[in-house]
Amino acid sequence: MSPVIESIGIDVLFKGNNMMRLLSGLMAALKISMISVVLSIVIGLVLGMLMTLNKPAIKVVSRIYLETVRIMPQMVLLFIVYFGATKAMGLNLSAETASIIVFTFWGSAEMADLVRGALISIPVIQYESSYALGMTGLQTYLYVIIPQTVRRLLPLAINLITRMIKTTSLVMMIGIVEVLKVGQQIIEANRKSSPNAAFGVFATVFLLYFIACWPISLLSRYLEKKAA
Repeated sequence: MSPVIESIGIDVLFKGNNMMRLLSGLMAALKISMISVVLSIVIGLVLGMLMTLNKPAIKVVSRIYLETVRIMPQMVLLFIVYFGATKAMGLNLSAETASIIVFTFWGSAEMADLVRGALISIPVIQYESSYALGMTGLQTYLYVIIPQTVRRLLPLAINLITRMIKTTSLVMMIGIVEVLKVGQQIIEANRKSSPNAAFGVFATVFLLYFIACWPISLLSRYLEKKAA
């Protein structure tokens, strides 16, 4: 093994199946984040459109929902759902299910607020011009409002998706063996033989997250160009 590789702690990745364990941990994190992202997009789109309605009850409920998500740390929400719900309500939730519930609850609120902001940013004259041209309400939304909303929403939505992927590292706190947890296990197991393992392992974790998120960023640029 090269002295340089050993000096920065990369050598531990070549011991046993450590690299495969890291990849398995990454897949566990991505599975949770992708399910949460899909659910958040669907629920967030519906909630975002409802939030644009001039209904006092909807405004009050959505405001409470948004403020709860913004004020409460995701880690606290994880503990409440996984430990609190299990004891208080007698639910038998797995750690993975609890994680998906929490990240969907968080992601849906964020997505709904983005959708609401994108919709209300469309000038009223766009609606009036469409109606003046003889377009129906449905045609106005399909051909005028939605394309403009998508262009406004894409960069913000992609940013939210990457944040959700990175935030899944918190699930290690409720026992899920994801990539960061595996990294810590590898470091602890090789503390004496490879004292610099932390640098090499966490640098690899950073690289894995970069590889996972970079294609999403590229997709965002491609979709923005197509929508332009």
